[in-house]
Amino acid sequence: MAAFSRSEWDALAGTKRSDSITPYNPFISYDFLLSLEESGCADRRTGWLAQHLRLETPDGTLIGAVPCYLKNHSQGEYVFDHGWADAFERAGGAYYPKLQVSVPFTPATGPRLLTPRGSDGSAARQALAEGLKALCARIGASSVHVTFADTRDVEVLEQAGFLHRTDQQFHFFNEGYNAYGDFLDTLASRKRKALKRERREALASGIEIDWLTGSDLTEAAWDDFYAFYMDTGGRKWGSPYLNRRFFSLVGERMADDILLVMARRDGRYVAGAINFIGSETLYGRNWGCIEDHPFLHFEVCYHQAIDFAIAKGLKTVEAGAQGEHKLARGYRPVRTHSAHHIAHPGLRHAVADYLDRERREVEMIGDYLEERAPFKKA
Repeated sequence: MAAFSRSEWDALAGTKRSDSITPYNPFISYDFLLSLEESGCADRRTGWLAQHLRLETPDGTLIGAVPCYLKNHSQGEYVFDHGWADAFERAGGAYYPKLQVSVPFTPATGPRLLTPRGSDGSAARQALAEGLKALCARIGASSVHVTFADTRDVEVLEQAGFLHRTDQQFHFFNEGYNAYGDFLDTLASRKRKALKRERREALASGIEIDWLTGSDLTEAAWDDFYAFYMDTGGRKWGSPYLNRRFFSLVGERMADDILLVMARRDGRYVAGAINFIGSETLYGRNWGCIEDHPFLHFEVCYHQAIDFAIAKGLKTVEAGAQGEHKLARGYRPVRTHSAHHIAHPGLRHAVADYLDRERREVEMIGDYLEERAPFKKA
């Protein structure tokens, strides 16, 4: 990222102050991606070697970019291709290295083929898609994987011959609610009573909730949150992806784009979740705790996120990867999209067949879950 200036990158990725119809996404900001690299979370040593693409006019003006990494593993991506890698290597191929177009460790949809804000940019996005294929061939990578891409980019990538993959997340949609009670009124009576009881029991041990953002994000607050993150992340993954320095860097650079939801008991914090704030969306990311309390995870990660979105007039809450348990808390199933360029014809054929069947299954499951959402039936 240091090869770009902040001003030229932000002209593509945007800021909250951008005058554009494209919503601001904090994860593709210069400061977020730079913090991942400078902290050592996403660099050569962790298997995320930056290969960001630049698209320039003849006079050197930047008119397009792609956040891209050369990888020798498939960790930290949340779109799983381990089966593809295993099958190809058992057949005598070399799946790694591969190119990964994504925000490291971040399963949140956003633009991947970046072009100037407010412009059509279709020709530039087409050039970037072809540039990814050319880079793949030049360095001898097996494939290019553009994950959690928005639908506009997916259309361009499909036209360039990339294979389309779908998956599912659960998002909350703010239908103009003035308060949490307005949202509860849209639920079936039994579901409404269950959520009220769940929220009461989550705070029954004398727990209080604080929202920390902006100047509230002190190093002491980050120390507390990092302890939660390491405890929970260590039990789930063995080696959490993000280090302590990363949180200091984003806290310094993006304080107004961050919300820490912190649970306090007997004068000390015992659990917390980090969220990032876009112009229209609250993005839930990491959670952790050092005390176990019934339903506290649901309160801190999902209910408080809804409260914040309603209070701030945000349209959507994206609560991260997977998790059908979110459905009962008012989050709806939503398709996510990725696009894949596979260089080897045999592997490409096998993956294309698999993705065709997978897309049908994802659609069927999504329809099934939508029918069983907790909302009142028309």
